[in-house]
Amino acid sequence: MNDEMMSTPGWLTPVSWSFVGLALVSAAYIAYDVFGRGHRQRVGAMNVIWPSTALYFGPLAIWAYARYGRPQSEKWQAEHGAASEKDASVAALTGGTPGGAASLVGHVLGVPLIVVSGLTIAGLDLWAMIAAVAVIATAFLFAYEFFFSTVPARRLPPGQGAGVAALIAFATVLAFDVGMGGWMLFLHFGWVMPSVTDVTFLFLMQVGLILGFLTGYPMVRFLVARGVKAAA
Repeated sequence: MNDEMMSTPGWLTPVSWSFVGLALVSAAYIAYDVFGRGHRQRVGAMNVIWPSTALYFGPLAIWAYARYGRPQSEKWQAEHGAASEKDASVAALTGGTPGGAASLVGHVLGVPLIVVSGLTIAGLDLWAMIAAVAVIATAFLFAYEFFFSTVPARRLPPGQGAGVAALIAFATVLAFDVGMGGWMLFLHFGWVMPSVTDVTFLFLMQVGLILGFLTGYPMVRFLVARGVKAAA
């Protein structure tokens, strides 16, 4: 990325620090509730996915966790009874969080990889970043669906399960990248992409993850409604 051609407005820095800080506090709160207060999720990977969701949704993730995540724990159900059955919309909302977490991991690993390696596609490192993030996110989401969610929930044999997990991962990440990848392209070609070492880059990637979650939601809802994907 050519930093000399790109600039960000001054107000973006304090906004970025504020939201990044809120996101970290939100993630710490959910992690404490899960691990400190014992509200472990019935799907083990969700113990990490819920705090990860707060790293880009911030305080809104606390609301979603309190309403839809905490009631899935055995401790909560022992105190309050069985959790309410999720409708398709809610199941897709919580079912989208693993894809968001996978994309988050993709950014944490993929962006530094491209920066350090200097890899480009068609002469542009941004294309390489988008590709690296998508590949890593797909791999992590496949692992989630295969080992923790859909495959064990549906009791699928390994061969069929691998195909189903791959379909869910590929379709979800593709839909997610409409928002996330599109946002990165908009920032780059709009000459507002900051350096990857700047806090404003972190904030803008948080915005991108939220946009990706929104564009991925219809796909997740479709997969859940058709019985392809198990609800989180």
